[in-house]
Amino acid sequence: MAQAATPLIAPSLTGRDPSASMNAQAVYKHLVSLENAARSGTRPMTIIGQHIETQQELYNRTYGDTGGTTFSGYYYKKAHDITGKLSGFIEVDLGPGYGATGWGTYGDRSYNRPLGLPTGQKQWQYADDAIDLAFGVWKGLPRAEDGTYNPDGTMIRLDGSTATLTNGGAASGIVGMSFHQPYPGSSLKAWSGVLTQVEGQHPGGDESNPLATLTTDQAWFDRVVDWESDTPEYRTLLSDLSFLAAALSYFAAWDVPVLLRPYHEMNGAWFWWGGKTSASYKKLWRITYDYLVKTKGLHNLIFVWSPNAWNPQGTDVPWDYYPGADVVDIVAVDDYNPATSNLTNVYYTGLVNYGKPRMLAESYNVPITASGSNALTRSPWVIWSTWGSGLTKTDYNTNADVKATYYATNQVYTGGSGTGFGQNFAWGSIHAH
Repeated sequence: MAQAATPLIAPSLTGRDPSASMNAQAVYKHLVSLENAARSGTRPMTIIGQHIETQQELYNRTYGDTGGTTFSGYYYKKAHDITGKLSGFIEVDLGPGYGATGWGTYGDRSYNRPLGLPTGQKQWQYADDAIDLAFGVWKGLPRAEDGTYNPDGTMIRLDGSTATLTNGGAASGIVGMSFHQPYPGSSLKAWSGVLTQVEGQHPGGDESNPLATLTTDQAWFDRVVDWESDTPEYRTLLSDLSFLAAALSYFAAWDVPVLLRPYHEMNGAWFWWGGKTSASYKKLWRITYDYLVKTKGLHNLIFVWSPNAWNPQGTDVPWDYYPGADVVDIVAVDDYNPATSNLTNVYYTGLVNYGKPRMLAESYNVPITASGSNALTRSPWVIWSTWGSGLTKTDYNTNADVKATYYATNQVYTGGSGTGFGQNFAWGSIHAH
């Protein structure tokens, strides 16, 4: 078990945001309780999570194990198909888009109307579905009384068919959101606008990416974060953040807490926000924080800082990129090393002194295998989240491994049945079976 090498941490979100919503405070308090149990060695537990690449699931005919397009939430359902249990955490992605020009929406969404976004754009149905899916995981369905866009529990697909939420209409877990934002000022909202020219360092790397010269330019990045001069580049950043804020405002209106994980893997150079000076990156983070929390008044957010797995003896250690305890709630890592690797514990112990709950935000592996390997014994992260199609990548997991993880009731929380975790808040659905 993790050693109590540092003091236990305080279960308060209001120290960072005095106006933090009731449910955001409740979720954070629970995550802190898991962290403190790990630090003291008293029955540490981990919430098992699943990332959902909704844009891939819906549109990409080569994605995952299907050999064709499916529906938003396919891999959330897949975990249930394999194990009979639900993930306790689901993370959706609001970016990068799927080849659309400009931000848009598929349905007529009230939260997007102030932005004047065009409706009926098929490339953006995935964003509508992602929001519906996350909303339903937290609150359940049907919910006509709170204005949900899919009150009967179904999602309308592009071909007119429907998909039903796996949780059967009952609240089943906590939710998060990442934002693979195309570079500020990009007209095409696509993966190519997120990546820089780093062939071989990221699965989506493209050495012929024509955007690389711009997005690797520190001077350009400095203009993006130059709020003092109100530069045109800074204005394009705010335009992108307004799209993110609009979606988050729908969650905020009904006090649905969201673990927001922006600008991750900044200690690598494959995303336009990565590989920049630490001072300029931290400025980007604070601009984003101030815009969402102070300007837009979103108090349902729990901020997750998530560097890429680093070489402990290398030059990519992330410490200088930490934005600060006053604007970060959870510290995490994206770790695609095998779960059996000692490196998982290196990252776990490396993050301990920040005094925040620790999360494994991205991994292809599940932590416990059918052969008996168990990464949670040494590294009981508060959340371990599997990335998208990694759940069924046979080079990483077998169905037996997934079952071994989801059935580890003495170490793992899976999704609940909507029966309630506590007395005074609605998320109440994470529990051990």
